[in-house]
Amino acid sequence: MNPQANTLNELIRKQHPGILDMLSEKGKNIFFPKLGILSQSAQAKGKKINASIGEAVEDDGTSMHLPAFDTLINLPVNSVFPYAPSSGKKDLRDTWKSFLIRKNPSLQNLTIGLPVATNGVTHGISMAGYMFADQGDTVVLSDLYWENYSLILENGYGTHIKTFELFNNSGFNLSSFSEALSSVKQEKIILLLNFPNNPAGYTPLADEIDPIVNEIHRLAIAGKKMVVLIDDAYFGLVYEDNVFKESIFTRIAGLHENVLAVKLDGPTKEDYVWGFRVGFITYGIKGGTPELYEALENKTAGAIRGNISNISHLAQSLLKTVYSQEGYEAAKKQKYDILKKRYTLLKETISREQYAGYLDPLPFNSGYFMCLKLRKGIDTEQVRLHLLEKYSTGVIVFGHVIRLAFSSVPLSKIPELVDNLYRACVDLV
Repeated sequence: MNPQANTLNELIRKQHPGILDMLSEKGKNIFFPKLGILSQSAQAKGKKINASIGEAVEDDGTSMHLPAFDTLINLPVNSVFPYAPSSGKKDLRDTWKSFLIRKNPSLQNLTIGLPVATNGVTHGISMAGYMFADQGDTVVLSDLYWENYSLILENGYGTHIKTFELFNNSGFNLSSFSEALSSVKQEKIILLLNFPNNPAGYTPLADEIDPIVNEIHRLAIAGKKMVVLIDDAYFGLVYEDNVFKESIFTRIAGLHENVLAVKLDGPTKEDYVWGFRVGFITYGIKGGTPELYEALENKTAGAIRGNISNISHLAQSLLKTVYSQEGYEAAKKQKYDILKKRYTLLKETISREQYAGYLDPLPFNSGYFMCLKLRKGIDTEQVRLHLLEKYSTGVIVFGHVIRLAFSSVPLSKIPELVDNLYRACVDLV
């Protein structure tokens, strides 16, 4: 093991020894290199002659670039073309942490880490897998889940996915959740929570949060090491008053010394910048110290450095610029209002009595999506293909359910979407 990794592990052992049992073998061995090229380049920064950095530089010291970009990008040259730090731009990381605390007031009383920039939430999940998932580890998640989880955690890291039923009638299925967690025999459990859920578009209600958290706490007290990955990609997009408004990260980050909360989020959906590929990974645990979090962030930056080097400098600079503008919050609210109107109309339309014999909506209250089952034994894949061929309508099938993305359907077409689905079912009966 590299001495730099050993140093970080000893620091973690001193600050919070239980976390070493949560790290994967890769996580234990990774470090951010401070004795090689990066360190020597940092020492040479600002010197009269700097022949250390692997970037092309103009005679005036600015980043060499093609002049055509000057008419396309209205940002300082050095906010665009140089490499960004592997952990992300410090000013953007600071801003995102301030956002987390403002959006989740409960965090004001907790000590959490500084977000590390990732290449979107997908990459964040992969880096969390690098840090905490060994081959044969069990990942517990709901039976309605984003298929990329399987590609990343099963195919990429050799874990075993164990699912619980997300719903019990009209709400969260606590019994199935508890049973799935209790059935894991390993000392370490990786739990992945995604709210608002993709594909279901569901966030637990305010009165459902405590029972969920209590189940995690129960296992932690019993000695289980719990790594809770919290996919908050759709955070903030909740449309009902009785939905839990903060991230469940707020309830888990200070829950118990055996529970490490790993928040995965970013501007992709929150700020409608899907192509920017900027996300964040933030750590929280009871008893966590700045020194502990710095060590975890160092390891995470090392994993990023050895994976994709760093995140787009341009995208980070654009985000920081927009976040500093006075109209940012108002513009964001306008987009939220559009999505909420679509949600409200879809909820009203799909609940009409005329559709009840064919369409069975699952609970939904947030995010981009909703799911439904088909009555009368109708095959979901046949309906999907029939919708494409006869009604020029596209939907997604997840096994026995159909997902509708109201995020991508104009308000005026939502009634037509539901009616086309109904008619396709009638055609196939």
